[in-house]
Amino acid sequence: MNNAPTLGFILHDVARLLRKRFEQRARSLGLTRSQWQTLAYLNVNEGIHQGGLAEILEIEAITLVRILDKLEERGLIERRQHPTDRRIWLLFLREEARPLIKKMQKIGDATRAEALEGLSDEDRAFLLGSLTRMKTNLIDACTRPVDDPVDRAAGAKDRKNA
Repeated sequence: MNNAPTLGFILHDVARLLRKRFEQRARSLGLTRSQWQTLAYLNVNEGIHQGGLAEILEIEAITLVRILDKLEERGLIERRQHPTDRRIWLLFLREEARPLIKKMQKIGDATRAEALEGLSDEDRAFLLGSLTRMKTNLIDACTRPVDDPVDRAAGAKDRKNA
């Protein structure tokens, strides 16, 4: 049996450790992980509606509402009514959030530098290109129906032996 870590486990561990290290550095900002993630995504998606942001964050809408309530209480975000649909709230950063976003970006830069330490520029470019390709492959795959990989592997073996 092969005990080497699989790609999925390595990617999961790297992502978890990046978040952990970011959290260690960002502790002084007084934000929870879900709050800083919400601010980070809102920073590049200003004007999005609550449902769209919940989808991007992959959380339930009610969970996002609680996060937004806390951020609004701190004066970091504001909700504005949609111009034509009163049921929809659009989300915007307040000016008070901008310095916090800049600090978060600096912390992110420092965390990435730690993670990439010892990798050449070429290795970094190759890594980013490979991960981007994998992401594209998986986005495409998610649009297709799932077929059973066991059946597919057996079929390929049968065709090879025929």
